[in-house]
Amino acid sequence: MDLLENYKKAWVNQPEEVSKFSAVEIYKLAQSKSSSIVKWIFIIGILEFIVLNSLYFFVDMDDTYKEYKKIGLETFIYVSQVIFYVIIFYFLIKFYLNYQKISTSDSTRILMKKILKTRKTVNNYVVFNLIYIAIISIIVMVAEVNLNFEDFNIKQILLFCLLTLLLITVMLVVLYLFYRLLYGILLKKLKRNYKELAKLDSEY
Repeated sequence: MDLLENYKKAWVNQPEEVSKFSAVEIYKLAQSKSSSIVKWIFIIGILEFIVLNSLYFFVDMDDTYKEYKKIGLETFIYVSQVIFYVIIFYFLIKFYLNYQKISTSDSTRILMKKILKTRKTVNNYVVFNLIYIAIISIIVMVAEVNLNFEDFNIKQILLFCLLTLLLITVMLVVLYLFYRLLYGILLKKLKRNYKELAKLDSEY
């Protein structure tokens, strides 16, 4: 059973005069666990950024950028990547600030608010990544169709679009499951801490 849950039950069930675990102790334990979880969210975000960007050293991107140039998207891709990295750095900074704020929270209700804010930040981070990939993929598909429109009939174009959209959908589902695995366990633990703090706040 979860250590925090054990502390919580011990505090609730024992008489006030012989209580072994005060509300302050339970709060400090929840704060420590939440701080550790958010620290791991930040670390995982950094590692994810490093690993994904290190792929550029193993994959030849010249042909890819040549294709972007061929379909008229070279400038768009460069600009979108700059925007992407700026937003990703923003989220990483938010992860770190959330960790700092949770570590220094001085009340149950403030800690609860910080936990909710952290969960929202992680969810927004995941949604942003999925939306960015979806938009870029669809724009590239449309540019490819526009470039080769005269070389194919309507059926071929529709088939190409359907297959591309199916591939994009599969890729997004896989990425979503990856993020659920990567951050989902940590977010569930944060949610559990939030519920325990909510019970403590209502009973204390």
